Amino acid sequence: MKNIVVVGAGKIGSTIAEMLASTGDYGVTLVDRSAAQLAAAELPAGVETMELDIAAPGVLEAALAGKFAVLSAAPFHLTTRIAEAAATTDVHYLDLTEDVVSTRRVKELARDASSAFIPQCGLAPGFISIVANDLASRFDTLESVRMRVGALPQYPSNALNYNLTWSTDGVINEYCEPCEAIVEGELIEVPPLEEREEFSLDGVTYEAFNTSGGLGTLAETLKGKVRTLNYRTIRYPGHAAIMKALLNDLGLRHRRDVLKDIFESALPATLQDVVIVFVTVSGRKSGRLLQEPTPTRSTRSASALWCAAPSRSPPPPASAPCSTCSPTAHCRRKASSARRTSRSTPSSPTASAAPTPSTRWKAGWRGELGDLPP
Repeated sequence: MKNIVVVGAGKIGSTIAEMLASTGDYGVTLVDRSAAQLAAAELPAGVETMELDIAAPGVLEAALAGKFAVLSAAPFHLTTRIAEAAATTDVHYLDLTEDVVSTRRVKELARDASSAFIPQCGLAPGFISIVANDLASRFDTLESVRMRVGALPQYPSNALNYNLTWSTDGVINEYCEPCEAIVEGELIEVPPLEEREEFSLDGVTYEAFNTSGGLGTLAETLKGKVRTLNYRTIRYPGHAAIMKALLNDLGLRHRRDVLKDIFESALPATLQDVVIVFVTVSGRKSGRLLQEPTPTRSTRSASALWCAAPSRSPPPPASAPCSTCSPTAHCRRKASSARRTSRSTPSSPTASAAPTPSTRWKAGWRGELGDLPP
């Protein structure tokens, strides 16, 4: 059994700890500086908790000694602290950050590290980059790669048309920091909240605009190979205009702690959310200019999605019966307590059909922690 440390006992960190522990393959320790946060986490038996202020010198290194890997689910400003501790203790490192500056530091540490460093393993950057790269690999030459992702409330009830579904620090950071893009073949930085566009999916209108960090390392991978590459965050119409007023006109980009307090005091969290992933790639195959879209809309309700059997192959699609338990049984290996039902619709009648569920699983598969060297 490999021992894993998960730093950050928020919604994401506690879910990751639960998922890893449920496989039976990992011993998991969940670390947070807040005793209240640790107590609130709904964890299965066997997950250890540790109240720890990782900013204090040496304490995180001591907690990582002898461990197999550490996964950062902490706010982005703690990313480099955790990565440096992993490098010092020769522990494998993974994170979910979208912060560009932090990722550059992680890459520097990785050059001389004896352990594996795997940053940006979330939805965006992370899954979205895998899908885009998979689609791009099907073309002889590339023209454009456009990536759009949004985590939204199903039933918005305020002027922002938004509820808190993940890290408040992360949302504010991606609205404030410069964004990478490839324009006319050149890797450049573009301003956040700009280049707004609208589109419709399944009869619902959305807006999308520049935000920082969503490309991950895909900009480096495709530099010199594509004319246009960009990433934009999806929201309901009207959100960007209000955020620009708050951040630019009222100057709250320079008082992020105030904006965070406003958000967390006024915007309720919700479990009735929707995740939208939209990737469009155009290029040439056998001399023909073609386009492949993969729009996906995923909603969450109250039971489980799939059974993550401990194997080296991808999990089965949600519609397939579990190979380790009956279709009607409550499997202890359920990946989360949230059921996500996905459906894909081409953006126009002439567009190529979206990948089948099995194709999407293949595109999104990244292996297991057990695949890392001991």
